[in-house]
Amino acid sequence: MTNLLLTGIGELVTNDPEREGLLGVVTDAAVAVKGGRIAWVGPETELLREFRELPELDGAGRAVLPGFVDSHTHLVFGGNRADEFARRVRGESYQEIMAAGGGIMSTVASTRATDSDTLLDEAVRRAQRMLGMGTTTVEVKSGYGLEVETELRMLEVANSIAEYVPIDVVTTFLGAHVVPAEYEDDRDAYLRLIVEEMLPAAGGMATFCDVFCDDGAFAVDEARVILAAAAEQGLAARLHANQLGHSGGASLAAELGAITADHLDHLTDADIAGLLAAGTVAVLFPTVSFSLRLDPPPARRLWDAGVPVAIATDCNPGTSYVENMQFVIAAATLTTGLTPEESVWAATRGGARALQFDDRGWIKPGTVADLVMLEADSYLEIPYRPGTDLVRMVIKGGEAVVS
Repeated sequence: MTNLLLTGIGELVTNDPEREGLLGVVTDAAVAVKGGRIAWVGPETELLREFRELPELDGAGRAVLPGFVDSHTHLVFGGNRADEFARRVRGESYQEIMAAGGGIMSTVASTRATDSDTLLDEAVRRAQRMLGMGTTTVEVKSGYGLEVETELRMLEVANSIAEYVPIDVVTTFLGAHVVPAEYEDDRDAYLRLIVEEMLPAAGGMATFCDVFCDDGAFAVDEARVILAAAAEQGLAARLHANQLGHSGGASLAAELGAITADHLDHLTDADIAGLLAAGTVAVLFPTVSFSLRLDPPPARRLWDAGVPVAIATDCNPGTSYVENMQFVIAAATLTTGLTPEESVWAATRGGARALQFDDRGWIKPGTVADLVMLEADSYLEIPYRPGTDLVRMVIKGGEAVVS
C-alpha cells in the first residue's frame, strides 16, 4: 500500500455515476492515493493543498482508466488444444469435437495428468501477462478435474496465484462443468459426488459455484440441486447459461437470483426480462464468438433492456485462449453493437459488479487504487487499435507494478 499523486492525466475514466456521462470522464485530471485507496479525484486545477506533498507521478497527458476486471476465466488447466482450433477452422463444429472426445474432456485428461507445481507455474505466467495488459482483478474457475482431488488442486492453485503476481484472484468452483466419461451411465452418482463430497470440501476455498447448464452439460433440474447445495456451503450462484441453445439456464439464473448468467448467446425477451428483474449481471464473451466464428452475443439487447453487462476473456484452452482485456473491449465494440464507452464500462465496472465488488471498477474516493495508464491520450484508442497493447503502466493498490 502506497501514497501517490498522479497528475497530468489528459483523460480520466472514473465510471462515477455522479459525473457526466457513462464513464464520468474528467479531463486534465489528477488522482490522489493514500494507503492504497483513492483519496481524491478531479480536475488538477482543483487539487487540494493537503495532497500536494504526496509522491508525484506525471501522466504527461495520457489516458487513465480503472484496472480491468476479468470476471470469467478458466486460467488453471493442463495441455493444449491448438489442434482442435485447426479442426474447427476446417469445418468441424464444437459439438462434433466434443462428441469425438475433444473439447472439455480433452482438457480434463490433461489437467488430471499435470502436477500442481506445473499447473501453478503456467497459471502464474498467464496471470502475469494479464496484469501486464491491464487486468488487476481476475476470476478463476476449477472445472477441469471433475473428480474430488483435481478439483481441489485447481482451487488451491488458483488461490496461490496472487502469492506470485500482484493481481487479485476470485475463485469459483465449477465441478459441474460436464459429466465425466466414467459417470456417463450414472449421472446421479456424479451429482451425489458433487453435492456430498466436492462442495463441502470446496466451500472454504471458493466464493462462487458455477454450473454449465446447457445442451450436453447439466439440465435445469440438476443445476438447481447443485446450486442449492452450494448455497448451504456459502457459495453464491453463477451459471454458464444458454451458450449452445435455449437451455433454460437463463431463466434458472433469474429464478435463483444468481449473481451472473454467462454466455447468453440464445435469449428470448422473457429471459431478458427475468434477468433484469433479478438484478443478475450478464457476462458476455465476444472473443468466444470470434474464435468459434459464430454470431456475437446479444449485448445490445441486454444493455438496452437495462440488464447490467460485463465482458470478460473466458480465457480457456478451447474456445477463447485470450488473455488481453483490451482485445475483448475491441471485439465487443466491433462485433456486438456496444459503443466504446459501453465496452469500457463493461470491462471495468461491469466486471466488478459481476464479482460483487463495490470498491473497484471505478475511480472515486474510497475505492482501491487499481489504475491503468495508456500510451494514448484517450480510451477510444483501445477499440480503434485492436491487437495493440496500449498499456504503459499498471498501478495496483497505489503501487506501479507494471511500467
